Amino acid sequence: MSRARKMWDLVEDALAGTFLSVGIALILYGVVMRYAFNEPKAWVEEVANYTIVWGALLGVPIALRNNHHIQVDLLYDKMPDSIKRFMDIFSGVMGIVFCLFYTYYGYLLVAKRYTSGMVSMDVGIPMWLVYMILPISGIMFLLRFIDKLMMMLKEKKAQKEDQPVNVMKGKEDHHDARIV
Repeated sequence: MSRARKMWDLVEDALAGTFLSVGIALILYGVVMRYAFNEPKAWVEEVANYTIVWGALLGVPIALRNNHHIQVDLLYDKMPDSIKRFMDIFSGVMGIVFCLFYTYYGYLLVAKRYTSGMVSMDVGIPMWLVYMILPISGIMFLLRFIDKLMMMLKEKKAQKEDQPVNVMKGKEDHHDARIV
């Protein structure tokens, strides 16, 4: 694994983990303030919600990187290798198309919130900042789909070049190269 890839993985993990941890810490702080000191803080719930949503959306590319997205492979496992390859490529391309739409429409939402001047109810955070996670996570997700697709295509090409043609080919485990 290249140094740049390891660094990118670390950045993804750190960002998602930090946002989720801050959100959980804020929830704990809110509970303590409400029940131990009888002084509830209105801003805590709002900021905790935003940070947890940011953490979850930053975690989506991590789940793709580690093949933790839900997949139903009952039919996939019974397909011939040539159809599996087509399905892998198709799902990668569809993932890229989805990310392009997701990022574009996330950007449009951010632009509308920016021009409207809309702010959150309790804290007064500009809503365009809150929605900024949509294009950010869309770009990160897009990069992961492109990376997975490129790795899968390189792996398939290397298999074709390195292995002699084998008529009695056994079943191979394609879970590491799958994009779904």
